[in-house]
Amino acid sequence: MDTDKTNSLFTSTIPHVTYRLASTDDTAELLRVYEPYIKNTAVTYEYEIPTIEEFASRIADVLEKFPYIVVLIDGRISGYAYAHAFHPRAAYSWCAELSIYLSGDCHGMGIGRELYGIMEKILKKQNILNLYSCVAYTEVEDEYLTQASVHFHEHMGFTTCAHLHKCGYKFNRWYDMVYMEKTIGEHVENMPAVIPFPELDL
Repeated sequence: MDTDKTNSLFTSTIPHVTYRLASTDDTAELLRVYEPYIKNTAVTYEYEIPTIEEFASRIADVLEKFPYIVVLIDGRISGYAYAHAFHPRAAYSWCAELSIYLSGDCHGMGIGRELYGIMEKILKKQNILNLYSCVAYTEVEDEYLTQASVHFHEHMGFTTCAHLHKCGYKFNRWYDMVYMEKTIGEHVENMPAVIPFPELDL
């Protein structure tokens, strides 16, 4: 993968915003973005902040097959999105799960929309057909969780396909989880194999 070539394709329409591929060198900054979601929200059901080593390993694992894209505002990392396998069984190979985390200075700028747009273009080139997102859900919004992520995914064309009730316990409260899905390609017989991200010619 030619990183410079890839960077040139991810031109933003938003002033002061750029996108590029993540690397394990970004681990500390990416963890800085993620940490408040663990400590202060129920957006993620993770309890403990990962170590630098663990988080770097997660990044490296994603990049073996899928895109991991960071967003920078005035050159500073302010968010990221990545894809990963929906399920390890071979028949699910044409499915991918998306995750996105943005710092507070990103909200309301259209960055999430651009970032997901980049991800979708890459995943489509990889021959991925089905996109999924696992979204924490609550009927009654509180200080830890709102419906913002659900609404964002709906705006991006995702629809709810599964609803798990009271499956996440955090901050002494029970929350739901919904799976949301979007189809970005045609389901055909003799489906071409998925192309690992590092092998893509972008």
